[in-house]
Amino acid sequence: MTEMLRPVERRVLTMRDEGVTIEEIARRFRRSPALVARIIEWTEIPRSGLPVKRTPRAIEQRVLTLRASGESHEQIGQRFHRSARFIRQVEGLAHFQRGLELLTGPAE
Repeated sequence: MTEMLRPVERRVLTMRDEGVTIEEIARRFRRSPALVARIIEWTEIPRSGLPVKRTPRAIEQRVLTLRASGESHEQIGQRFHRSARFIRQVEGLAHFQRGLELLTGPAE
């Protein structure tokens, strides 16, 4: 069951199972005790399955297309009013996502 939970939910449940009070968990996460109690309640709601796979954002698709056509990071950055470093990050994330898709199958 815990494989379908988000990391924060898994951590909250682990801390609760270790005997940490809700107030202490809330303090550690810098959240209210009421929110922590709701998170614990939400984990009991059945989930339909694993999270939906993410599709590439428009900027990621566009950056990959422009890079494939030979434009530099600087040129693309000027086009989108962003730095070349930001464009490199977007390109890297897009390649990473495509790699994950190859390993796990296409997005549904």
